[in-house]
Amino acid sequence: MPYLTSGRLYIQTPEWERVAERIHHVTTLTSRLNLLAFDAAEERAALLAQVFGGPLPKTVTVYPPFFTDNGLNTTFGENVFVNQGCTFFDQGGISVGAGTMIGPKTNLITSGHPVPPAERREYILAAPIVLEDNVWLGAAVTILPGVTVGVNSVVGAGAVVTRDVPPNTVVTGAAASVRTSW
Repeated sequence: MPYLTSGRLYIQTPEWERVAERIHHVTTLTSRLNLLAFDAAEERAALLAQVFGGPLPKTVTVYPPFFTDNGLNTTFGENVFVNQGCTFFDQGGISVGAGTMIGPKTNLITSGHPVPPAERREYILAAPIVLEDNVWLGAAVTILPGVTVGVNSVVGAGAVVTRDVPPNTVVTGAAASVRTSW
């Protein structure tokens, strides 16, 4: 059951309590997953099924360590590879297309806080991430809320993606710049 797929989730509400319970539960599951011996394939599959709410397609590989804040809002196509050290914060929903490869230490972050200081602790904002078919994310890529990466596209190592990536393209870079002052 998804807890938040887009929009706002106010903190200090009954809905937030359900989200917090899921975060605690899935953190316990991923902690166990990340302590398993690498060759413990059956145990790893069983824990991943609990994390994602059902068995993954047999052609999906997720190497530990792996981290998520929900798991129930992530879907995988066939022939997907997720390398070590990845974080999927999926409160807003993550869709991983068939044939996608995700490099080590990649972050898919679908939620965040509002910019105004007075609002940061009041609620979180969420928007989905969509990785279309045959996407390749290099090592240490960060994809932020609301981004779609188009079919066959490549995101170079270390890139921070804040806008949609068109199909059949290569994108790189992680430049930060001043956007607003107050």
